[in-house]
Amino acid sequence: MSTDDTNANESGRSDPNERDRESVFSTRSLEEIHQEIRETYVRDERPWVIGYSGGKDSTTALQLIWHALSELEEDQLTKTVHVISSDTLVETPKIVNHITSTLENVDKYAEEAGLPFEAHKVYPEVDDSFWVNLIGRGYPAPNQNFRWCTDRLKIDPADRFIEETISEHGEAVVILGARKSESATREQVMNLNSIDGSVLSRHSKFSSAYIYTPIEDFLVDDVWDYLLQVECPWGKSNRDLAALYQEADDECPMVIDTSTPSCGNSRFGCWTCTVVSDDKAMEGMIDAGNEWMEPLLEFRDMLKSTQDPDEKSTYREMKGRRYGKVKPKTNGAEGEIIPRAYKLEFRKDLLRRLLETEKEVNERRSDDQEYLELIRDPELKEIRRLWRNEESDWEDSVPQIYEDVMGDSLDWVDDDLDSFSKEEEEVLRKVAAEEDIPPKLLKRLLDTELQHHGMKRRASIYGQIDSILKEDWRTKEEILDEYENEDSDSWVYDVAYEEL
Repeated sequence: MSTDDTNANESGRSDPNERDRESVFSTRSLEEIHQEIRETYVRDERPWVIGYSGGKDSTTALQLIWHALSELEEDQLTKTVHVISSDTLVETPKIVNHITSTLENVDKYAEEAGLPFEAHKVYPEVDDSFWVNLIGRGYPAPNQNFRWCTDRLKIDPADRFIEETISEHGEAVVILGARKSESATREQVMNLNSIDGSVLSRHSKFSSAYIYTPIEDFLVDDVWDYLLQVECPWGKSNRDLAALYQEADDECPMVIDTSTPSCGNSRFGCWTCTVVSDDKAMEGMIDAGNEWMEPLLEFRDMLKSTQDPDEKSTYREMKGRRYGKVKPKTNGAEGEIIPRAYKLEFRKDLLRRLLETEKEVNERRSDDQEYLELIRDPELKEIRRLWRNEESDWEDSVPQIYEDVMGDSLDWVDDDLDSFSKEEEEVLRKVAAEEDIPPKLLKRLLDTELQHHGMKRRASIYGQIDSILKEDWRTKEEILDEYENEDSDSWVYDVAYEEL
């Protein structure tokens, strides 16, 4: 094969940073690459797990392996090649469709061809999902310093699948579409974990897993040259894939560690990504005729706006979720407190806006398109549980907000114990105001008593009450006034968000 400017330009992905590097096809033929894959496959009984993101690199790796294994005899195809894709549940909808149809085709065409490929989608646990953490727990929109989403949404689901495979077979080989020319850091990591005399590398996390990167020496032009000259074997068009890249900056790779950069500028990232300033990929899709995505972009931009330092106090709590402590900043502007989780009232507004966005998006989509669910029922129910148990949401807001926006009701599970109501909250607020006591303090104490009501052993309640009373219940002005009159070294400064 040969690289040429026509193919690179057609995809729009020619990388000027690679011009001094030599094309892989100047030193190796496609058949030699196929032969290496075949030899590696038949060498042992370890199953393969291919990380597939839907982008150009993972597609190239999968396609190379497919064509290589197609040339083996039937009795040599002795182990399964699992193709896994992490669905964060907040993926850009157009890419979800692309990945879903690809995985369906992989299963179908592999069965017809007698090849040992099996496709799987892996998902975050409900408790780890984006909306449960953002709206349920109040985690702020992710940024470069606090990318709480990467582990939960991408790395952990893939790790669970790998762990299960290792548990069943003892060892496994993970195939990634990683290339050394992507960055100096990527090349350094790949070289660091390499094994002398082997095409495999050590897995950075699992001692019983190995990494195989069949396209590690490919340049970006090599990738596109290959994809645009070699037909996709599972019935998709690589030229359609190239079209997805026309206005995108880059793909979102299969994420296996936190060193992987954000996918926010990518057509293959999450539509909620706020790590980057502007979502150029979604803007490009809207400009290309997908106007129904405009509400998604507006919601994403609204989330991004909550990161404005001047506005954080509007949206964020003063107290940390874990210990209930308040900490003034020891650097930066005077008279500021380190912002913590989103306030419950703002989270209620976020949930309402999200449901309104879902409704508007589906009204704009054509009738032949499948209903697009932005937040799943199990997530709504977990958010409700968190608000009821941890936020003293006596109003039981989630069912009310859902019914107000969607005009319908879910199959909500009644609380196991009787709980307080909105009417009782109004009485409590009057009493709290008369006695100059924070209403949330009284609610937390009453909820704690209710949770222990009827128990034979109530010893643990005293520790919980003590923890509640030790939280900061002072006003912002009282805290800052005390701070100004104390030695600043007596305040422990923790970086950003370790105690949301």
